[in-house]
Amino acid sequence: MMKTEIILIRHGQANTGAQDEESYDRLSDTGHQQANWLGEYLRGHGEEFDRVICGSLRRHRETASGLDLPHDVAIDPRVNEMRYFDLAHEYHTQTQTPVPNSTEEFAQQIPHLLTAWQSGSLDNAHISYMDFAQQCADVMSELAIQGGRSLIVTSGGVIGMAIAQHLALGPEGFARVMLPIHNSSMHRFDVWNGATHMAGYNATPHLDGADRRHARTNI
Repeated sequence: MMKTEIILIRHGQANTGAQDEESYDRLSDTGHQQANWLGEYLRGHGEEFDRVICGSLRRHRETASGLDLPHDVAIDPRVNEMRYFDLAHEYHTQTQTPVPNSTEEFAQQIPHLLTAWQSGSLDNAHISYMDFAQQCADVMSELAIQGGRSLIVTSGGVIGMAIAQHLALGPEGFARVMLPIHNSSMHRFDVWNGATHMAGYNATPHLDGADRRHARTNI
C-alpha cells in the first residue's frame, strides 16, 4: 500500500514589526536562516516528496526557495494566510478593541477575533471564515486522494485551520492550536484506509540543538 503523507510547514519568521499585510510579507534574517536550516535537515535525512506546494505570498516563496529542495514548487493561493491585519482593523472599527502591539495582546485578542470572523461580522474585510476553511479542506482532500508525499509551505492560520477541522474545533480551539505554532515548524498528517490521522505537530528538529534554540520563534 502506498504511504500517503501531507506535511505542512509554516514559513520562516516574517517582518514582526509590521502593521499591515504588505509590510509583514517578507522574511526576516532569522526567517531566512530557519528556512535554510530546515532545508539542510530535510536533505540530510534523505526526505523526498512527490510534490512541493507553497502559497503565493512572498514569505511562502522565500521559505520554499530557502529550503533548496530538488523539486519544482507549485504555487497554490488556496494555502495563503488569512489577512490578519485587515481582520484586526475591521474588528477594531466595530468593537474599539485596540490592534495588538505585543505577543500577549495578540494571544488575548485572537480567539475573540476568530469568533467574530466565524459569525460573519468581519466578512467586509476578508473572505468568509467558512470559505477560508473550505479552501483548506479542499487542498487537504485533494492531496489525500493523490497519495504519495506532499509538502506544503504555508502559514500558521492555514495549519491551525487544518488541525481545527481535523479535530472538529471551533474558533477558540482554532486559536489555541494556532498560537504555539513555530516558524518553520512541520506538521504531519498520515492517510491510510481512507482516513486521515494527525501524526505530528510543531516539530522543529532543525532548531532543537542548544545553539539554535534562540531561533525558535512564534511571531
